[in-house]
Amino acid sequence: MTAPDLPIRLDFDEGIDRKVLRRLRDRFWQVNEARWQRAHSALTYRQQVVLEVLPLVFHLNHPALPGYLDHDCPFGIAHYQPSPAAIGAAQRLARSFALRDAGKRQPDVEAMFLMGSPGSLGHSVASDLDVWLCHRPGLTEAAVERLERKAARVSEWAAGLGLELHVFVFCAEDWRHRRHRAEVSGENCGSAQHYLLLDEFYRTGIHLAGCFPLWWLVPVADEGNYEERARQLIECRFIKASDYIDFGAVPAIPEEEFLGAGVWQLYKGIDSPWKSLLKLLLIECYARDPAGGLLSLAFKAAIYGGETDPDRLDPYALLYQRLERWLVELDADSRLDLVRRALYFKAGLPLSRAEVAGERWRGQLLQQLVTAWGWGPETLRDLDNRQLWRAEQVITLRRAMVNELSHSYRLLSRLARTHALKAAISQTDMGLLGRKLYAAFQRKAGKIELINPNIAPSLAEENLAFHHQSTQGLEASGEGWLLYRDLENPADAFWQPVIRRASNLTELLVWSYCNGLLTRATRLNVRAGSSVLSVAELRELLETLSQHLPVPLAPASRDALLAPARPLTTLLLVNVALDPQARLTERGLHKLSGRHDSLGFSGGRENLVHTIDQVTLSSWHEVSLQHYAAGDTLIQCLKNYLASVAESPRHLPVLAVHSFGGHGGAIARRVQELFADVQRYFFAGGTGPHALRYVIEMDRRYFVLQFQGNEPGFVGLDSREALMDYLRKSQQTYSPVLFDRYALLEDPALRAVCQASQPESVQVFYQQQGERARIWVVDELGSVCGWQQVFSSRRHLLAPLFKFLENLLERRQLRQSQGLTGALTDCLCYELVMRDGQWHTERRPVSGEELPLGGLEVQAVGVQEGESHLRFDIYCGDQEFTLLEYGDQLIPAVAHYIRSRRRAGESYPVYLTDIHLPHDLDPQVYQQDLQTTQYLYYRRELEQALNQALAGDMP
Repeated sequence: MTAPDLPIRLDFDEGIDRKVLRRLRDRFWQVNEARWQRAHSALTYRQQVVLEVLPLVFHLNHPALPGYLDHDCPFGIAHYQPSPAAIGAAQRLARSFALRDAGKRQPDVEAMFLMGSPGSLGHSVASDLDVWLCHRPGLTEAAVERLERKAARVSEWAAGLGLELHVFVFCAEDWRHRRHRAEVSGENCGSAQHYLLLDEFYRTGIHLAGCFPLWWLVPVADEGNYEERARQLIECRFIKASDYIDFGAVPAIPEEEFLGAGVWQLYKGIDSPWKSLLKLLLIECYARDPAGGLLSLAFKAAIYGGETDPDRLDPYALLYQRLERWLVELDADSRLDLVRRALYFKAGLPLSRAEVAGERWRGQLLQQLVTAWGWGPETLRDLDNRQLWRAEQVITLRRAMVNELSHSYRLLSRLARTHALKAAISQTDMGLLGRKLYAAFQRKAGKIELINPNIAPSLAEENLAFHHQSTQGLEASGEGWLLYRDLENPADAFWQPVIRRASNLTELLVWSYCNGLLTRATRLNVRAGSSVLSVAELRELLETLSQHLPVPLAPASRDALLAPARPLTTLLLVNVALDPQARLTERGLHKLSGRHDSLGFSGGRENLVHTIDQVTLSSWHEVSLQHYAAGDTLIQCLKNYLASVAESPRHLPVLAVHSFGGHGGAIARRVQELFADVQRYFFAGGTGPHALRYVIEMDRRYFVLQFQGNEPGFVGLDSREALMDYLRKSQQTYSPVLFDRYALLEDPALRAVCQASQPESVQVFYQQQGERARIWVVDELGSVCGWQQVFSSRRHLLAPLFKFLENLLERRQLRQSQGLTGALTDCLCYELVMRDGQWHTERRPVSGEELPLGGLEVQAVGVQEGESHLRFDIYCGDQEFTLLEYGDQLIPAVAHYIRSRRRAGESYPVYLTDIHLPHDLDPQVYQQDLQTTQYLYYRRELEQALNQALAGDMP
């Protein structure tokens, strides 16, 4: 270490000596040269050429030098004279290179600086180089863009040497006026921070070429009067304005910048925790202890005071000292310990190993610090062997780190709210950073927590054991699983620590896989207990995860975080550690039928899908797991899957299904088919969800899937009658009925009817079966009703029905002419015919001659009285039968009247020719237009009641 020089004092009121200014500039330059040498020596021999030749590359627009773009690219650095070392480095890159005089022209670049950790204790082999390339004012936008493209090419060249270089192109004048070009990305803070970045620049920057910072020549005491002092230096000709570049002053950090800067550090902290943790704590320190001053001002004050020793002025040493003083005053020992660990890991120097000798000055400085901290050889060996750390250690350290990040974020947010400040960060950037923070640290149900954000190089285990809880001899529920390491003897489980417990195996498996504990090289042991898990199944599950969920997960892209999260990959693991046919085998039912549908297997039509574990990778690169094991497992899973897809139907996720065991392949194919079919219908054309009802038959039940808006729902029905009753219910929009490929295979006629459905029409289908016929009506909104009746002729079968429907259509035509209803509907007729072994629908015309020419007109008018059941008044021709007059004897009275109008011995059914229903069928809902099936339902109910009464009225 060197002895401090004499202090320098500048008094602008008494006058300034130009020699003193030169001496002050030389003192800053002395520290700058020491840092440059340290930054240079920290690079490998191949990489050192980057630092040597970098100013020359932008000073000359030479085609033999790296990054050359074209002859129009801006070039020239003010006051730069290439050193012999720079010329030699250029000649090593290109032997033909020769330095030529470019003539007198205005240089396009004012200055170049290296900033950040280079030349400091915090620089390691993994650190990158951030360069500020400051162009002159007045450069055209096209010229700036060419300069940026050249900078990108230079970065690519450096990357070929194993060096991560980022060149930021901007104008100092724009910087002073807060005109930032960049948005938030991996290497730029965009609008998030200004003064904090300038504070870091002034205390860490290394001058590479061009103008010197004017900030060097303004004393700390005059920082608040910076602009006046700077103007005085130039206007009084103490300095030449062309020799200096002005980024402005940093008298203090505005409070409104803390939130944006804090969130930005959290953004980077997800991928680089130790560096960001230190910076985030510094932001909090600045916010809570403004009297302690800024590090940049402390650095400048030290140089004015005569200090030039690079160790005592090391940016990371100054950073630690500031945080230590603050945390000691707060009596925050645990936070101080975390700061020390963060600094040690940031330095990347394993002091317990001999190879640190090559990093002599950094090793000595770090050793002085850890000695002062009281760290012994055992502590250093533990920290230096992070590759041997186990999951438990990483979880503990991660928890402390996340707590610290969350604590700082909450504090900064509270400061902003307390002062009613607007954060110095754009809304777009804030949303982006908040979403990344949420994706990384937010806990939520089913989310797989990633425990190792670059805390340890690897958590891979050589040997893992999965034990079913029923093997533990515990009185508690035996359905959970436990994860152990190095457990060759199962009996040792009682004495070994458990890595993790989970309620189901897949949760344990996915957690250990995503966090790197479980790899293809890991030896596996299983104690299945009451389950049927085997090592073979575990290996197969691991292989499935490897195929569809590659780890480690890369950070989510900016575009992905700016959009709502959506599923990218969905993996369904069916019946993990479970034999779905165990009950059937015990009862011998798996051989009693030729039915091979996995959702209606064997004679008992058993559903072989007992459990599903849904693993989802989202566009924000979150991994989540949802376990379905109770109730309608498959339908619940399908419903939730559809809900996630509905948010972004143009981007459907990759879907994969896996099931282990003898029948596992068939189960997986069946589930894959079902999900793919449902997804294809509801989201056809990349839009949706479309209005339709999808019928699934499973486990001797029927399920109908349907969306209400963007929310899927389902109804379970226990019988065919219940299904038909549900399908006739009214709809808000046209919602056709679609059947799953295995649903109602024993009723192909109904499948054919629903397949032929079309909007804005009333379709009548009939199928003759000897002396009886089946009739279905699909109305204008896709609702379906059906019944059977005696068949004597096509005319007697269809004429009454079409007469009824024609009356409905006439009434709708009238309402449309008054502007009270929607589009008119056609009434179409089809017959079901067998062709090539399948039922087909064929159009049948219904001519006017087939309609009845006479007969008694029987009409019904519905009366809704409050919450009571719908009652009817009935009119037979001119005869009126009202509920008020006849009460409960209404139907017998009408039947008796109809009987009296017939000849003796005549017996044939009675049909209603028209029916009127109130618009408040549902007392809580007003229906402007009732559906055809609603009329048909009450028509059928009244006809059955009348015909029964007629049969009972016969002599």
